[in-house]
Amino acid sequence: MAITSERRKGDRVVFERGFPAHMMAIDGTWRRSCVMEDVSESGAKLTVEGSVQGLHLKEFFLLLSSTGLAYRRCELAWVNGDQIGVSFIRAGDKKKNARRATAEA
Repeated sequence: MAITSERRKGDRVVFERGFPAHMMAIDGTWRRSCVMEDVSESGAKLTVEGSVQGLHLKEFFLLLSSTGLAYRRCELAWVNGDQIGVSFIRAGDKKKNARRATAEA
């Protein structure tokens, strides 16, 4: 892939065989198995098992351990077939965006 087509801001780690993980709704109403193909500080590329049709992907958890103790809060960045790109949401991001929107209004 050409560097110019890379959308990520940071360096990424590519997993040769993928890293098994799960996606889960914030409210726990759905869960899907997935494989993390690569990851950077700001996001990841996932191959999702089954359809993502009808899932609320605006915000969800990416579970990185079988116990659910290692996770990242994510939002959908792009979809390409069974692969999706996700951006990681940091703890202060929502507050910063809310303040910025208020200031601009």
